[in-house]
Amino acid sequence: QVHLVESGGGLVQAGGSLRLSCTASGRTFSTQWMGWFRQAPGKEREFVAAISSNGDELSYTYSEKGRFTISRDNNKDTAYLQMNSLKPEDTAVYYCAVGRGPYSSAIDYWGKGTLVTVSS
Repeated sequence: QVHLVESGGGLVQAGGSLRLSCTASGRTFSTQWMGWFRQAPGKEREFVAAISSNGDELSYTYSEKGRFTISRDNNKDTAYLQMNSLKPEDTAVYYCAVGRGPYSSAIDYWGKGTLVTVSS
């Protein structure tokens, strides 16, 4: 059975940093995209960032580019999201995802999410 487990969420002040981790188990995902989505209270889930299987393609939303950095370690089946200069509007549940491409319709597996709260 496939599991994606996120960690690293928490409460941080505006301007601070957090690093999220997502570890996959049950099978290897070294040939698939790994990514992050988020869902803020009262809003739809939205794409944040994604990285291709070998790390040579990165995709970000415009607002996160420059503040967030996605990376992966295929030896550990783990993806990371380094988030800097956090803003209150970054507050959301962040979900790890694995799939065939950097868009929601291509996602095959979802994690349960980790909460990030940014205080002003």
